[in-house]
Amino acid sequence: MRRPQMHRPLPGLEASGTVVEMGPGVTRWALGDRVCALLPGGGYAEYALCHADHALPVPDGMGMAEAACLPETCFTVWSNMVMRGGLKAGERFLVHGGTSGIGTTAIQIARTLGARVFATAGSEEKCAVCRDLGAELAINYRTADFVPLMQAEGGADLILDMVGGSYIDRNIKSLADEGRLVQIAFLEGAKAELNFAQIMMRRLTLTGSTLRPQSDLAKKRIAEAVETHVWPLLTRGALKVVVDSEYPLHEAPSAHWRIETPGHIGKIVLQVS
Repeated sequence: MRRPQMHRPLPGLEASGTVVEMGPGVTRWALGDRVCALLPGGGYAEYALCHADHALPVPDGMGMAEAACLPETCFTVWSNMVMRGGLKAGERFLVHGGTSGIGTTAIQIARTLGARVFATAGSEEKCAVCRDLGAELAINYRTADFVPLMQAEGGADLILDMVGGSYIDRNIKSLADEGRLVQIAFLEGAKAELNFAQIMMRRLTLTGSTLRPQSDLAKKRIAEAVETHVWPLLTRGALKVVVDSEYPLHEAPSAHWRIETPGHIGKIVLQVS
């Protein structure tokens, strides 16, 4: 199935299912195991091939639809917010797109780490969702400027951003001294004009990453960290999956249209027979 060219792809490539075949040397998994996995591609299919080290067990009591939402989102959030961004208890954390799959996950994990959580979203309904998930302040970016609001709090110690474009300079202005900006996507574009002197004077760190080009070993290390630190949160109910809607595989174009609607909250799932 070709993806409609006018739409962004569904965020991430991830899947869940039962192990039906194993390659030579695979010892961790057995036929019939329920797993969810980060895929290198081919997620729009009834069967998918994944690296054994990039699969994780489906958490106890969780359905396959929810489990399919976990790998790409949790890998992205933990590797960028914690492993790269170094978020610690007591720090001020700002995530843009608070009701996206990334945002809803980041808010909850940051809260469990003891951070003060701030988020931006595009409506009052979405801001209410961010607060329900653990954000102490949710900013409607259509009616308020997050820059002075974050400056009034002392600035963000860490910002997780997927917008880019005009947000890049505004993010830097929103950071506390020695703050960190982690870029994970560029929905508004990858170019911006910056005054780099403020990065030097305020000792700021600008970094970012994306999953797909990383090595199998790097993804294995992320998978191990996620299973160690995030999976227990799911087991005890401290982290929940926010699912917006589900579509059968043959209605993938409709799922793409749903992504483009301003009202969707959380993950969009393709169901495979």
